[in-house]
Amino acid sequence: MDSFGAICWWGFSPAVDFQCDLDSSEDEINILMVGAGDCRHMIKTIAHWYRHPARKLNFYVVESSLELYARHMLLTCLALEPQHRFGLQDKAELFLEIHGNSLVRQQTMEYVEEMSNEFIRMVTDFDYLEEKAPIFNLSNLKFKERDFLEGIFKFWRNPDQSLFDITKLWDGRLRQYLGVRYDAIPNVFDWDFHMRLVDRKAGIMNSRNYLRWRHKGIAYEIRDASYNTSNKTLASGMIVKHMGAPIVRRGYFGDIRVGPYVAFGIESEEKGFFKMANNVYTKTSEDVAEYNMISMLHEILHRRKYSPQSTTETIEENEEETVKDQDAEDITEVLNEMKISATEDGKERDKYAMENTGIYLLSINSVPDLLKKSKFQRLFKIIYLSCSMSHLLTPNLTQLCTDSAHLIVETPRFVLDLSKEQLQQHNEKIVDLCKASGCQHIGEIDDVLIESHLRFNYNRLSENASSNLQMLTA
Repeated sequence: MDSFGAICWWGFSPAVDFQCDLDSSEDEINILMVGAGDCRHMIKTIAHWYRHPARKLNFYVVESSLELYARHMLLTCLALEPQHRFGLQDKAELFLEIHGNSLVRQQTMEYVEEMSNEFIRMVTDFDYLEEKAPIFNLSNLKFKERDFLEGIFKFWRNPDQSLFDITKLWDGRLRQYLGVRYDAIPNVFDWDFHMRLVDRKAGIMNSRNYLRWRHKGIAYEIRDASYNTSNKTLASGMIVKHMGAPIVRRGYFGDIRVGPYVAFGIESEEKGFFKMANNVYTKTSEDVAEYNMISMLHEILHRRKYSPQSTTETIEENEEETVKDQDAEDITEVLNEMKISATEDGKERDKYAMENTGIYLLSINSVPDLLKKSKFQRLFKIIYLSCSMSHLLTPNLTQLCTDSAHLIVETPRFVLDLSKEQLQQHNEKIVDLCKASGCQHIGEIDDVLIESHLRFNYNRLSENASSNLQMLTA
């Protein structure tokens, strides 16, 4: 197994707002998201919803593993937690821990365990799902997939830490990947940072934080607390051979080389984070990710741009939303409240919903099946493909596009094994595949080391006109 593993727990590109380049007056748009790995794009698009013309957003999600759907549900519900139950700081820290840490605080896993009870009821009772989390729609999943999801949540809620010792599993992955180079730690990690990530304009990750994550899997240590509990949301199953026979094994099979900082920690609207002194960044990706998460969570709640000063004034004026950011005590109170509210029906504060937003989880690896179903034909205004799903770029894919659509393809910028020349060749191939499908590339490929996404426009009318012209010419 290579350093990227068999499952993508976090994306290898910064979060994007799908509506940022969209020029449309439609009241409702459908977005197909294939292989994103996490919910970063959904969270940012939902957070920036108020910046664009009011319309309903429907996200259709296709992943390669059901464990990713479970994390989508958990992290999205956490982002929608009301202000009187979690302060912005607490919520941002919980989100980042669950998203990118192998080891988390004990109270973080207690929150995951309590939410797992809710999710078990949701995936087994669609009436309860509609009542508690109407933002999600699981009707497109197969029965066996919903059963598997239930099993994942049952594993999450089991407090027995011996079932998933991620410290041991992480070290095993390192030994397997590095081989004889294992004894050269931390020099191997330092080489990857300075010779790979810095070249890709990701130096703000900070070598100390990056080496800590490479060695222990801990990306975020925002609080001065004990991070000693295995993050069970990073557990997945895999078929391996033992004594010549295939067996199912649970372990950590994700990324051990790039890290979760890319998703939220290398770009920001607040450019002050990227100041340098003596050719060194004064802030780190940990700071950037914390600010970005607080900013997006604030925008989801208040529908206006985040400003630390104005946020403080708003909280002081509105006592109903005043929450003191404590550590274990506050989260324990929230967990107790969740246990009490579980026995009460009809509580609006317990509903995970977002106006004008729907998230539809589709069967895993189901893009070829979508092409065969009439209800998905010409449905999607925006299609997003991760770099691992770029093989789906065929002319048939445009059958899923509306007459005027937008295509976003993730580049392998953070596939560290690729050289600059290989990145250039890959991006040019993607452009050629999209042009062959009738898509028009927006802009030019200036620098492959900083280009995270390639964007294309698709116009069915133009494609038909071009085809007719070719027929006439022939």
